[in-house]
Amino acid sequence: MYEVAKDAPSVRRSLATRSITINATKMQPFKFIDLFAGLGGFHLALDRLGGECVFAAEWKEHLRDLYSTNFGLRPSGDIRQVLPEDVPDHDVLTAGFPCQPFSKAGEQLGFECTEQGNLFHNVAAILEKKQPKFFILENVPNLLKHDGGQTWEKIQAILKGLGYHIAAERFSPHNFGIPQIRERVYIVGSRQPLDAFAWPETTDAETRIDTVLDDNPVSAKKLSPQVQECLEVWDEFLQACPADVDLPSYPLWSMEWGASYPYEGTTPWALRKRLGLDGLKGFKGSHGTKIGYLRSLEDRWDALPSHARTNELWFPKWKQDFIRQNRQFYEDNKAWITPWLPKILKFPSSLQKFEWNIKGGERDIWKYVIQFRASGVRVKRRTTAPSLIAMTDTQVPIIGWQKRYMTPQECARLQSLDDLKELPKSTTQAFHALGNAVNSRVVERVARALLESPSKHEAVVEQVFEAA
Repeated sequence: MYEVAKDAPSVRRSLATRSITINATKMQPFKFIDLFAGLGGFHLALDRLGGECVFAAEWKEHLRDLYSTNFGLRPSGDIRQVLPEDVPDHDVLTAGFPCQPFSKAGEQLGFECTEQGNLFHNVAAILEKKQPKFFILENVPNLLKHDGGQTWEKIQAILKGLGYHIAAERFSPHNFGIPQIRERVYIVGSRQPLDAFAWPETTDAETRIDTVLDDNPVSAKKLSPQVQECLEVWDEFLQACPADVDLPSYPLWSMEWGASYPYEGTTPWALRKRLGLDGLKGFKGSHGTKIGYLRSLEDRWDALPSHARTNELWFPKWKQDFIRQNRQFYEDNKAWITPWLPKILKFPSSLQKFEWNIKGGERDIWKYVIQFRASGVRVKRRTTAPSLIAMTDTQVPIIGWQKRYMTPQECARLQSLDDLKELPKSTTQAFHALGNAVNSRVVERVARALLESPSKHEAVVEQVFEAA
């Protein structure tokens, strides 16, 4: 039993985001609920199919206010305070339940995350009590692999135990002609077998980010002097690189260029724990800093790259591979890298990393889409935007050829949310909400496939009986 205790806590762009033809015919009327509603991506999608939203829940007050403005329905607050019996009867439950507990970008605590990890069980409680015909859930792809697949096994067992037939598939907006690569897993459930269900068709057609952009909008945030300078320094790196040198696809960690601390067989932390101050003697840290000349243990520790200052007896294979590849790249190219290297030292550690996703492309950083991530400065082709995340202002994609950040309105088009009447007035809140949102056009395709599948099944059965 899943119970919740009563005291529990423009035309061109518009057409571009619809480049795959969608059957515009509305379905038979149905009722749905929108849990973890956010900006209302599920609401937009199911409303276009003829659905009526009879209940929504969203814990952030400013998003509840905005939802009321956009849809004329004020959501309830924290779902942990919602009693399943108080939820109106409905045909379809939708929920983009919090992904942070399962995301690779987070701590991956899963169900052990006390703040958000158990919210799936509140969804299950409503499914158990109200037994809607269908549900559609959305989350990060890592949900399927989290905890060695055990989390997904538990979710499947719960949903099947509640009487649902389920299916899961990964989709990204670019699969449907929308210029953003942002893979998410969609889980659908039906109280009837899914024999006639088929996931929506996708396309491999190339997209262009230009289709969602305004022409030099006055509201766009300009680059700060530090960001401008950092990008100029990395552009100098690109210009210095000889034409016959292939820039690697793996992340470039400039702090490894000149470093010699051990990373295979042992780690700096293991040496520090065993030998104290002398554990790091004789090695070089970030950008070739000689550690042995530093007097205190903390100074020696701080001279290491941040990714090397972890409490691990050995590094995971992926980290060892990146370190090895970067050190080899430097050894092979130190003649032209060494004169450039001092220019990057003034920037924070995250800006000293570089991801060049333009293999074979012109080496001009200002011709592409750029994003500042914790993992480094990421450069991508103009075909798609970087994955929108729950962004801070500094992580918003940069339009290199216009030397500006994308606007909230442009990011809304990437999420197929440009039909909303209003976005959050605060740009910080707008970008954060857009990063957490579901793409309404992807949801629409998935929902149509699910809701049409029973009628297809019934048609097949009728044909069998008629033939008999």
